[in-house]
Amino acid sequence: MAKIMVCDDAAFMLKSLSLTVSKMGHKVIAEAADGQDAIKSYKEERPDLVLLDISMPVKDGIQTLKEIMRIDPDAKVIIVSGMGYQDKVVQAVKEGAKEFLVKPVSYADLERCIHKYVPAPEHV
Repeated sequence: MAKIMVCDDAAFMLKSLSLTVSKMGHKVIAEAADGQDAIKSYKEERPDLVLLDISMPVKDGIQTLKEIMRIDPDAKVIIVSGMGYQDKVVQAVKEGAKEFLVKPVSYADLERCIHKYVPAPEHV
C-alpha cells in the first residue's frame, strides 16, 4: 500500500481522485486544494506519490512541482489536469513530473499510471 497525496482545487475532483486511490488499496495521506498547502503537506507527510493538478490557486501546479522537486529530487509526481494545458506538459516533464494524465481520467489509466511508480497492493 502506497502513501499518496492528492492535490486539486476542485473539491469534487479532489474527493473523486482520493476515493479512486483508496479503492485501489492505497492510503491517501494528504489532500490539498492549493499549491502552498500541497508543499506544506509534502514536507510533513513525504508521500510515495503525488497526484497534482496544474491549475490551482496560491501556487499553480508547475510552481508546486518545482518546489516539491527541490525538497525531494526523487519525488514521484503525476500531473492530472484538464485539456488546454498541452503547453504545460513539456514544462512539467522538464521539471520532474513522471506522467501527465488528462481529466477526466479513467480508473484503468490512473491505476496503470500509479502502479508504474508504486507497487500495487497485495490485497485490494
